[in-house]
Amino acid sequence: MSVKILVVDDEAAARRGLVSLLTGWGYDVEEAADGQEALEKAVTAMPSVVISDLVMPRMDGDALLKALREEVPFAAVILLTGQGTIETAVTSMKEGAYDYLTKPVDVARLKLIIPKAASSSEALREVALLRRQLRQVIGVGRLVGTGPAMQELYRMIEMAAPTPAPVLITGESGTGKELVARTIHELSPRARAPFVAVNCAAIPETLLESEIFGHEKGAFTGALDRRAGCFELAHLGTLFLDEIGEMSPATQAKFLRILEAGMVRRLGGRAEVKMDVRVLAATNKDPRKGLAEGTFREDLYYRLNVVTMSLPALRDRREDIPLLIQAFVEEFNAKYDKHISGVDDAVQASLEAASWPGNVRELRNTIERAVIACSADRITAKDLADLAGGRGLDGAATNSPPPAASGATNALTIPIGTALDEVEKQLILSTLAAQENNKTRAAQVLGISLKTLHNKLKTYGR
Repeated sequence: MSVKILVVDDEAAARRGLVSLLTGWGYDVEEAADGQEALEKAVTAMPSVVISDLVMPRMDGDALLKALREEVPFAAVILLTGQGTIETAVTSMKEGAYDYLTKPVDVARLKLIIPKAASSSEALREVALLRRQLRQVIGVGRLVGTGPAMQELYRMIEMAAPTPAPVLITGESGTGKELVARTIHELSPRARAPFVAVNCAAIPETLLESEIFGHEKGAFTGALDRRAGCFELAHLGTLFLDEIGEMSPATQAKFLRILEAGMVRRLGGRAEVKMDVRVLAATNKDPRKGLAEGTFREDLYYRLNVVTMSLPALRDRREDIPLLIQAFVEEFNAKYDKHISGVDDAVQASLEAASWPGNVRELRNTIERAVIACSADRITAKDLADLAGGRGLDGAATNSPPPAASGATNALTIPIGTALDEVEKQLILSTLAAQENNKTRAAQVLGISLKTLHNKLKTYGR
């Protein structure tokens, strides 16, 4: 199949010379005199490669690039630039341009670039097609489900992911708000940059500002050195603030200022630092109730509420439970080196009928424990009953972690002002001791993977 190329240049002689050259190389070529005409032709011709001048009337090359990312996202855009606009072209590459060439065009280099650009375009087409097909069969990214509620969620994710817009994700605990945030990040132009997640409900208010904004040495008792906050750590990437409604109004006000100005000042610091961060936030409460009660600042709500995604409870998407069960069985087969094919019919019926107040997280925990308990080819009711203290399913499902070993200490006292890394270390080591050094049980109690626990212990020299 011949590669379609669209040549865009307001200089007629230069444009026609390039069209003639490309046609001679065997390409299917169309031309446009400016960005506006090019965009109109691109949405019908669907070119694989667009070669566009950067400086043009009506719509310049940079504006055309941004429009094409919305209308023809798989088109590879090569920008033509004079010496005075090379810096602009380099910036455009960061925004999605495939490459740029300086005028007069180096014909030999152009001849090498076009096949590569066409291959990149074809790969993007295939990814888009595969993603659409997978969405119909399983889901998007690591999200699983094919029901109407999930299809609408996928549509919202794919609409919002390519943009820099803030997203507010709402839903009950356990519905997968962080997974949605990670999926948005992975499908965005920031995918190769950091994704930093902060659970505002899990950090004491006295430490939350330091965690978000960072601090200078000596800013408060226990601040033994300078520390970058999550905003700095997420520079050029995505910051996910879970349970944002748990922030105090005072901290919300400081956070709002950062969102509006894009500048961060560490606690105890004087200088402000420019940050490029996309913010995603989540809450398991109704934000409108928080507004009414005064716990959620109205100005912050409207700043974050550019795009809102509401995640359905598992009880409202029961048609997805069989897919979720199989996905979790396969996940934990790999984690625990098992070869379980699935669940038997009785278990399947029980799991589909259960109320799941803990949502997908509760189902996932139930399947993980059943996989650990199962010694046969399929999970049976006995595997579930053993883990639920003989009570069976719900219920069957239980969110309780494995019991601590006999005589284990259940309380951990940490002085106020202790650095978060040290808090994490003490928590991990105390949990490991409580589980008599059983790393698998300790990882379950902590809610982390066994691999993550091993990595943490390695950094502690254990």
